Amino acid sequence: MDVVASAAFALLDILSVLVLFLVTPSLGGFAPAEVLLVAGLAMVGFSTADLVTGNVERLRHYVRTGLLDAVLIRPLGVLPQLLAIDFAPRRLGRVAQSLLLLVIALSVVDVSWTPQRVLTAVLAPVVGTVFFGSLFVAGATVAFWWIESGEVANAFTYGGRDFTVYPVTIYAGWFRGLFAYGLGFAFVAYYPALVLLDRPDPLGAPEFVRWLGPVVAAVAAGLAWLAWRAGVRHYRSTGS
Repeated sequence: MDVVASAAFALLDILSVLVLFLVTPSLGGFAPAEVLLVAGLAMVGFSTADLVTGNVERLRHYVRTGLLDAVLIRPLGVLPQLLAIDFAPRRLGRVAQSLLLLVIALSVVDVSWTPQRVLTAVLAPVVGTVFFGSLFVAGATVAFWWIESGEVANAFTYGGRDFTVYPVTIYAGWFRGLFAYGLGFAFVAYYPALVLLDRPDPLGAPEFVRWLGPVVAAVAAGLAWLAWRAGVRHYRSTGS
């Protein structure tokens, strides 16, 4: 039942994208099917990351109650333990719904398949999963210093998901510069979609930029790991 409910919420996310086309024929120069492709790539990455790493959000509960001490004394890595505790299979519904959306979008836009585009279709969800998973971990790490940091973390994880389901061309100015490029959200779905659609970047970025997704994801994972290690050391040093 939880899986069905989770899938229903994912469907609402999709409908929230489609409803915009009741008042406009395109978004940022992208047709409905093209926007669905962007949304599908973003949602697969986010929902898979949520399935794998979403439990780390409970870190602030373990810090507040002192239950993290029991995790620390076990001869296992702290992060793997937190990810395994209270694993939520209900999130599988969102993953399935997102994968279905991506498959439908790929069939509707009629991709002209080449080895590069096949590789992009396979790698893009992995890049999105690593990127959003890194955000989940980095956001949760703040709880080592500030227990009530949940809303701040959500602004980047769930807020980032909402940002990436649309082409970055709908955003402007410093907001687009900060989130699309400064924080790397454009590389989750927007640039992979351009590759699959065989479209030039309306924003005029060089050709090589669309292939930087794996690099951005690797950097995000590295920074999240460094932040996590610093947080664990800080917690141990305070003895709190």
